[in-house]
Amino acid sequence: MNDPLVYGFLRLTPDADARRAALTGALAEYCRSHELILGGLFIELGTSTCARTAAFTGLLDALALPDAYAVVLPAASHLGPRPIAAERKRQITGSAGVRLLLVRGGKSARCRALPSSGCGPHPEPVSDTET
Repeated sequence: MNDPLVYGFLRLTPDADARRAALTGALAEYCRSHELILGGLFIELGTSTCARTAAFTGLLDALALPDAYAVVLPAASHLGPRPIAAERKRQITGSAGVRLLLVRGGKSARCRALPSSGCGPHPEPVSDTET
């Protein structure tokens, strides 16, 4: 059986090189430890107030591939401010039909799923107040 294919998404400021490296490593380690294949990482730089940036559009294109299982994020805040995050969550879990996984804390963190994402054995639900 093949490991599930996931895609990462980060929303960072352009000058956050150390943060980018740390979060990229955390996503890769999480995927390795949970037997997920990190198929790609999409990084949005800046503070766009638009839900459809080049990075997010690229993510949606990757999710249209037949083996896409989920999007993995360090935290829900990487989807953007609340109105943008709500629209992006809808596009990921509704339109694209894949799961949305959140990694919390450090090495002992467990993946958590946003509501209605049906995440399978590893994740546990996150309340709507955390999004």
